[in-house]
Amino acid sequence: MLRLTALDQVPADLQASVVTIGNFDGVHRGHRALLTTLVQRAQADHLTSVAVTFEPHPLAVLHPDRAPKALTGLDDRLDLLEELGVDVALVLPFTLELAAQTPREFVEEVFVDALHARVVMVGRDMRFGVRNSGDVHTLTELGQEFGYDVAIVDDVGTDKRFSSTDTRARMVEGDVAGAAEILGRTPEVHGVVVRGLQRGRELGYPTANLAADATGMVPEDGVYAGWLVRDRLPESDPDHRMPAAISVGTNPTFDDVHRRTVEAYVLDRDDLDLYGESVRVQFVQRVRGNTRFTTIEALIEQIGNDVDKIRDLLSDCD
Repeated sequence: MLRLTALDQVPADLQASVVTIGNFDGVHRGHRALLTTLVQRAQADHLTSVAVTFEPHPLAVLHPDRAPKALTGLDDRLDLLEELGVDVALVLPFTLELAAQTPREFVEEVFVDALHARVVMVGRDMRFGVRNSGDVHTLTELGQEFGYDVAIVDDVGTDKRFSSTDTRARMVEGDVAGAAEILGRTPEVHGVVVRGLQRGRELGYPTANLAADATGMVPEDGVYAGWLVRDRLPESDPDHRMPAAISVGTNPTFDDVHRRTVEAYVLDRDDLDLYGESVRVQFVQRVRGNTRFTTIEALIEQIGNDVDKIRDLLSDCD
């Protein structure tokens, strides 16, 4: 997939395209339905499939106090688009200047002049342009003028449409299994393993601690069953994806941890040296909330019980 981060990077000889647009945060099942249809239409019509997205999220520029926590980092978002077969991803830097464009200006500059759109494929509730003044009707009228068709892909979902907002709400509640239902995959955090306080090792359960700049939405504090995935190893390697007990939070038993951390103990392994590795920590199910223990012995006993429960949970998932 060709990854572009500015309009001036679009090749002058880019073939005519089928284009869609959106934030695609999380690339959930609703996004996947739209993007799969986009790719299929492009292949059938011998056109280029293009997904236009933004970085940062528009609310981070327009209303920073209301900006949502990203479900996926940009690189992971683009990886997910590529897995779906999209030919080109155009990441537009979201700025106040871009936000001030009229629907007509945006369509002419991006869809027509840069991407040579023959088809623009969107959901029924899409909005664009200054103050979200453009909608599907606007897009259709402009298509009649500029020579592209508009294809509407209806929402998919059971009781209600899949959405990034609902996914975030599940993560805030610690309902990672519910978030997975919307995403169509296990929610994850992606980052580099760094040295922590070595407290897990002292307790007999050495953990991989993710750096503070890890990407992806961290769920509610607590203990989770999940997986630790090593990016540098092939999927065929038995150590590529390993069962893990995951702790999220500030570790209330100790008073010297002041930021939320994500740390994963790979079950029954004390031989791993993961420092400096890029890994993914995937959340399958919440086991319990965080608790302050009055003794270290009580904490160790609870960790042992957690590990036993997580081992059983993951044996049913593998």
